[in-house]
Amino acid sequence: MIYTKYSTYRNALLKGETSCLETVKQFLQTIERNVSLNVFLEVYEKDALKKAEEIDIKIKNNTQGKLAGMVIGLKDVLAYKDHGLQASSKILNGFQSQFSGTAVQKLLNEDAIIIGRQNCDEFAMGSSNENSAFGPVRNFADPSRVPGGSSGASAVAVQANMCHASIGSDTGGSVRQPASFCGVVGLKPSYSRVSRWGLAAYASSFDCIGPITQSVEDAALILEVIAGADEYDSTVSLLEVEKYTDFKNEKFKIGYFEDTLNSEGLDIEVKEKTIEKIENLKKQGHEIVPLSFPNMKFLLPTYYILTMAEASSNLSRYDGIRYGHRTSAANNLTELYKKSRTEGFGKEVKKRILLGSFILSADYYDAYYTKAQKVRQIIKKETEAFFDNVDFIVSPTTPTPAFKIGEKSENQMEMFLADIFTVHANVVGFPSISIPNGTTATNLPIGFQILGKNFDEKRMLSFAYFIEKKQ
Repeated sequence: MIYTKYSTYRNALLKGETSCLETVKQFLQTIERNVSLNVFLEVYEKDALKKAEEIDIKIKNNTQGKLAGMVIGLKDVLAYKDHGLQASSKILNGFQSQFSGTAVQKLLNEDAIIIGRQNCDEFAMGSSNENSAFGPVRNFADPSRVPGGSSGASAVAVQANMCHASIGSDTGGSVRQPASFCGVVGLKPSYSRVSRWGLAAYASSFDCIGPITQSVEDAALILEVIAGADEYDSTVSLLEVEKYTDFKNEKFKIGYFEDTLNSEGLDIEVKEKTIEKIENLKKQGHEIVPLSFPNMKFLLPTYYILTMAEASSNLSRYDGIRYGHRTSAANNLTELYKKSRTEGFGKEVKKRILLGSFILSADYYDAYYTKAQKVRQIIKKETEAFFDNVDFIVSPTTPTPAFKIGEKSENQMEMFLADIFTVHANVVGFPSISIPNGTTATNLPIGFQILGKNFDEKRMLSFAYFIEKKQ
């Protein structure tokens, strides 16, 4: 028997009803049975089994850490010492990390077990997990459909019981959107709540590290461990880390954007499930407040202009000189740069680098980048004003359930619209969580998103926890 929720598993461990070693073996078997889903790029079988034996001894001696025996997969953008890190890209072929990122090290310090690194959209750029150099990941609920992106494999790993939790990155919804498509929990903390040291950068002012789990409680527990100050990240918050698992059942004022539920692009079943959830919250005694957000239409263009600009800057370091892929067909240094990058990067990454370079060019910098930064600040102030009146803002996590593999590949606008509800949290830097909200008639998962005030993870997680309990 695999205990999928860590809280249940930990109780069984402490009672001697199971062991870390037995659990890791079961997860390894599940990974092997589901290899066709293309979830893991590398499985750390020997490391995981050895670590499990060590933690079983710690449990017997009552010296175990807070996450003792929790089996975790890492999205292939997180540094884990002496293990591969490729960002699912050919440009980093053969690269091994010389250190563990802060979030990863904090997990290890509390006796978590890292079982492997997981496929993703190349350099976290995508909404479907079809942009990986290692092929698309398939949704466990329906293998003909995408799992969402860019942390798609991380969500499938939890969905298909290949590990207790995954650690992903969320730049515009990359933890929450796949969590929605796969029927699991995905948490994006406030920007700077978790150190980004050891995260392969996509867009540095948007990137957040967050967990994907089977339950809100497990997500809260992981956040307690990975949040907090870090001497290696000058942007990280110094605010005290709260006890996020100390849930309190309160009545809240809950806002929702009327335009969101009236959008033509919103799938009818997603709309019905969202309205049903809002009505249930009202019956439970929460106050429901309709909101108007005319500037919502500027979220996606603001997000993509700024993230592409930051991607262009961040990915300039991958040049074929110091590590990773280096072309064998260059006659001079300029050709070495050009051909290494051309051969190493995939189509989506190259497109975003080119667009980002255009946005940052002298002739267009003010017209695009500067203007987008100003709009970002306007949106942030408007969002802060919403929270003067409400405690949370709720919405569908995604406008549709998981779509077919290849369905949106040729229509870039349709692909971008998959992020329409999730990018808000990243543009303003606020915390957000996606929790399961039932399924469609064809058993495709639907997600329900909660947006909270900046650094108000504790109340947001409490709210999500009690919604989850009443489902």
